[in-house]
Amino acid sequence: MILTGEEISHRVQTGEIVITPFLPENVNPNSYNFRLHSHMKVYEEGVIDIKEEKPTQDIHIGPEGIVLEPMRLYLASTIETMGSTHFVPTYAARSSIARLGMFINLSASLGDIGFIGRWTIQLLAVNRIRLYAGMNIGQMMFWNVQGDIRLYEGKYQGAKEAFSSRIYMDYAKAAVAAAAAAKAQQGADAEPAPEAAPEPVTDEALDAVSHTGTHAISDTRIERPTLRCA
Repeated sequence: MILTGEEISHRVQTGEIVITPFLPENVNPNSYNFRLHSHMKVYEEGVIDIKEEKPTQDIHIGPEGIVLEPMRLYLASTIETMGSTHFVPTYAARSSIARLGMFINLSASLGDIGFIGRWTIQLLAVNRIRLYAGMNIGQMMFWNVQGDIRLYEGKYQGAKEAFSSRIYMDYAKAAVAAAAAAKAQQGADAEPAPEAAPEPVTDEALDAVSHTGTHAISDTRIERPTLRCA
């Protein structure tokens, strides 16, 4: 169930939703308009290898704005710090922005409960479009959840600027785990083998024992008591 704009305002006041700074005039019937920050990033030219960190270049949006080149990805951020430990956030472009032929997210509109920070938005324009820092560019929505809540503790937590992809960290973490597992296995292989269990004594061997003495059978001494009559 989506929260209404009035409910979003109420939850901001109670602290269950974080929107900083909060502008009452940006509250919509069931969302909140967020604004474009003046700093953006673009990836450097070349192939992006998901197992390695890709360098980026910083871009500052001046008073004259910035013209987005068609089909080039720009990583921007919100002015507002937003999030919640009680509700699921999702965001989308304002319909007026979408009508210009611009995306503000390519396929990752769903946020996590517990993330609080400036949101990285992925700008991609079909046409050459001039944008200005501080403009209302998108809208954040908040949804009720059902079930136990596990708060987000991921690699983008607490963002204060646009973050490029950190997927390479997933591969680095997996490589460290694999190396630790291999080291543990090597240690296990180096342990001495356990001693062999003694050879069991069979019934046939027992029958071969003399009734008047003791004999060694497979390094096992078997003694039988001598019966005496009183």
